[in-house]
Parts: sequence; C-alpha cells; structure tokens
Amino acid sequence: MTERCSARALDAADPLAPFRGRFLDPGPSVVAYLDGNSLGRPLAETGAHLWSFVAREWGDRLIRAWDESWMDFPFRLGDRLGEVCLGAAAGQCVVADSTSVLIYKLLRAALAAAPERDEIVMSRGDFPTDRYLAEGVAAETGARIVWLEPSMDGGVSVESVAEVVGERTAVVLLSHIAYRSGFLADAPAITAAAHATGARVIWDLCHSVGAVPMSLDAWEVDYAVGCTYKYLNGGPGAPAFAYVAARHQDSFQQPLSGWMGAADPFAMTSPYAPAAGMRRLLTGTPPILAMQPLVEMVAMIAEAGIDAIRAKSVMLTERAIELSDELLAPFGVRLSSPRDAAQRGGHVTIDHPAFEEVTLQLWEQGVIPDFRPPDGIRLGLSPLSTSFAELDLGIEAIREALAARA
Repeated sequence: MTERCSARALDAADPLAPFRGRFLDPGPSVVAYLDGNSLGRPLAETGAHLWSFVAREWGDRLIRAWDESWMDFPFRLGDRLGEVCLGAAAGQCVVADSTSVLIYKLLRAALAAAPERDEIVMSRGDFPTDRYLAEGVAAETGARIVWLEPSMDGGVSVESVAEVVGERTAVVLLSHIAYRSGFLADAPAITAAAHATGARVIWDLCHSVGAVPMSLDAWEVDYAVGCTYKYLNGGPGAPAFAYVAARHQDSFQQPLSGWMGAADPFAMTSPYAPAAGMRRLLTGTPPILAMQPLVEMVAMIAEAGIDAIRAKSVMLTERAIELSDELLAPFGVRLSSPRDAAQRGGHVTIDHPAFEEVTLQLWEQGVIPDFRPPDGIRLGLSPLSTSFAELDLGIEAIREALAARA
C-alpha cells in the first residue's frame, strides 16, 4: 500500500499529468499499458482529425489537394518533426515509406557515396530488420558486414566502434537506443569516431524519437531514420521518417527511383532525373492519409517539451528498476537494462525464464508489457500517457504471477 500511495503522490505532482487525459481511454480491458515503446496509444482527437481530413481535404478538395497541400506535406511534417524532436533545421527530414524501405535507401546511398569502401559496421544486438536489410544490401553490392557484439544488457560503445572502423568502412548503421536493453548510445561521440576515418553513420532512432532530446545537426549526423508509431503515436503501420544532412543531399543516389522523386513528377519525362533536396528520397506516392495522426502528436510533444518528457522518462525507468529490485529480484528476476540513467532510454527490460508465459497471463489480466526473447519482459514507459500508478500496478502483477508459480 505504501508504494501505491507514493505512486499517487508522484502522479499528483507530475507536470505532464494533464496530457494523459488527451489519450483515448482503452476501457476496462486494459488496466496498465506498458508497451508504449512498441505501439503508442492514440490521441482522443485523432478520430476527429482523420474524419475532418476525409471530409474536407479528401472529400471536398479531391485531386486538387495535391497541388494545394499534399505534394509538400511530407516535407512540412518532416520539418516540424525535425524542429521538435530531432534538432534538425528545415529541409532535411521527410515522412515517407516504412523504416525498412528508408534504411535500405540510406544504406545503398551511403555505399554509393564511397565506392572505394566496402564495409558496413553494425551490431548483432540491433533490431532484426536492420540486420536483415544490411545482409541483403551486402549480398547485392558485395559489401562486407563487420559485426559488433554488445552484451545483452548493454549496447555499442564509442570504444567498440573506434576499434573496427577504418579506411574500408563506408557506413556505420546503429540504433540510438537498443531495442531490447534500452541502452542509449553516445551518438555524437560515435559519429565523430566514424567521421575520423572517413566513414558515414546512419542512426536508427525508432526507440528514441519523442523520448529523448537529440541534436542531429549539432552532432553532424549524416543520415537517420525512425518509425512514428512508438513515442510519436502515429498508429499501426504509420510511415517512417528519414533525415539526410543538407551537405549530402545533392549527391544522394536514390536506389529506388520513382516518379515522386523525379525533378518534375508530372512531366513524365524519360530518363529519370532526381529532384533537388529531400524530394529525391521519395519513390512512389506518399501515404498522406496515414500521416495525419502525427500532426497532433508532434504538436503535443512541442507543447510538453522534449526535456520535460525526458525528465519524466528517467523518473519512470528509475522507479521501474527500484520496484524490480525490491519486488521481483527475490524471484530471480534480472535487470537487462543499464542502471545509469544517462545510458538508458525510455524502456526497461527484465529477464526471467518464465516471462514468456507470464506475459500471456498479464495480457489476459489487462496488464500489457511485451516479451522479447529469450526471456525478457520489456516495460515501455511513454511519459505523456503512462502514469506512475500504472507502472506500480504492472510490477505488482508480475510479482503476483511469479509468486503463484513459486
């Protein structure tokens, strides 16, 4: 009871607490949603926004809306996302395609920019999509992958990157926050270490955008990519975004040349000539309808402030670790995330051999974390929608499940 009272006090003092009421209530089937780093909850106003878009921009303006706003919308939304979440000046971000497609485009472009280099450096601890795409690109181009081997509860360090990059390294592809452990990489230092050897860097920002402050321009990042359905609450399958530093755009070689990335899409000319700037990253028609939920969410992040979001994220993850140490460690639960908040993103992973079965039991009870092999429960704590009381309830539910098994 003491912990629950403490959680209520924390929620009462939380400056971001008013934002929780702006998310759609999931109803009685969910009592604690701890998976916001996989799929963020929808905003309550998203339905009205989508209907307004259908009725007005699509229903009323019809094909005219392409000339009036839709042709530029992926770039306007990208610029706003860059300003609010990425520390990126205008003209360097676009919302389009999936994360997988954009990683492919960026990898191929980075290799094409350095034909004398043939190595891709990446981590075996990164999300499967990143690894599978790199393996496919290596098979297509004859490149060689140099694998980093971080610990399961850690991530890629500056030193580990510096040891393997060299004159053959074309590109380093890494996750800013490790999808399993939540390890927060030192992006500016790793970028600098790669640049010192002439290599370029692609940062996967899927687990960091909307959760931690970033300064891509100041860090001199080359390329970045991220999804929008986690902390950006864009919905299932929402389009991803890409960042290409202005200095690389004129020489960016598009591996999937399509009509929307052409210099004059409606001229229907042949052969293909790429557009200037970020438009050349486009391939086919961008999913304008699917981008709409992002509009309010990016505005909400701007209203809350990314620094305040990060501050609450640290408090939530610190509390998750403290409660796990106290209530779950006696049952053999192990922490698989960094204890140092400076090295930790917005989620915490805890391991136990029974967690695959426990996760299914929790879902039946309306407590929703996610499971990550081989035996991890991942607690995704989205600061704008997650309360301290929810976190406490989730940890207590895990304790009860383990106690019943013991």
